[in-house]
Amino acid sequence: MKRIYFLLIFLTACTNAFSQQTALTLQAERISQRENQTWASGNRETLYSPTSACIHKLEIPELKPNDYVVSHTGYCLSYNENNEQANWVAYELTDEETKSIVKRANKFMIDPKVITGTANDNDYARSGYDKGHLAPAGDMGWSAKTMTESFYYSNMSPQDPGFNRGIWKRIEELVRSWAIQYKSVYVVTGPVLTDGLQTIGPDKVSVPKYFYKVILDYNSSDIKGIGFIVPNKGSKEPIQRYAVCIDDVEKITGIDFFPLLPDEQENAVERKVDMKAWIWKSSSTNFNRNKSNETEKNSAMVQCSGKTKKGTRCKNRTNNISGRCYLHLNR
Repeated sequence: MKRIYFLLIFLTACTNAFSQQTALTLQAERISQRENQTWASGNRETLYSPTSACIHKLEIPELKPNDYVVSHTGYCLSYNENNEQANWVAYELTDEETKSIVKRANKFMIDPKVITGTANDNDYARSGYDKGHLAPAGDMGWSAKTMTESFYYSNMSPQDPGFNRGIWKRIEELVRSWAIQYKSVYVVTGPVLTDGLQTIGPDKVSVPKYFYKVILDYNSSDIKGIGFIVPNKGSKEPIQRYAVCIDDVEKITGIDFFPLLPDEQENAVERKVDMKAWIWKSSSTNFNRNKSNETEKNSAMVQCSGKTKKGTRCKNRTNNISGRCYLHLNR
């Protein structure tokens, strides 16, 4: 049960004080980092090469005045009391952290660090929705503590079973593959929270219609970013169909991702997505593993709606939900 015995006035004061102090601390870190770091210009797109020193808390989105931020060993989150789930969950996933050394916990718990209380078993019971991980347990198997903390209800969101066990799982597996291939990636993920959503349980946990995930590869000579917006329902579509630029995710969620990057670098990384720059195979996610999958993929493809330099319609075919191929995705 939620901690109903807290006095509302005292609770609000504590929450605001904590949030404001957290925001001030992270903002001070950001200012210091911007003043002390230098960046070398890259190509004509004004991209930059990362320095040898990492940016502390690079994964944390821009904090809003009333953001409620909670830090755990493997991830941080901004908690949304009105919707009883996180606005976002953020973490860095390294190559080494993909090597699970503990078994999946499967013990869901109230998050003791969320002072306003979280959802609980009663909210999800007989709801028809999965307790869907935002930071997946598969990313948190590198210690017993991180595995345990991944099962806090603050890291859960109501997910359609077909979505949670299908397309969402495939994206999670692909992100782990990227962490191995690129040595590490920064991940921010969460529900798209809007007004008027259906709710479940006594605590009225909102059921999102969409989920998002944004990924930053900051180890390559040319850094890159990508986003995903996926409906909360089962899908057999290729993952690429849901790929978008990070700017598009920011427009839908109202969240500013990777604000610690210098402005020019952030803009260059977030305004477009280069589909060819990413490796679209993993040990458990391979879109060309057999002929039937290839047939299903081709049948879902449509002709790109973009225009060539000559003004004619592009002849490329695409699975992207925008109806545009990678050449015209952000034009």
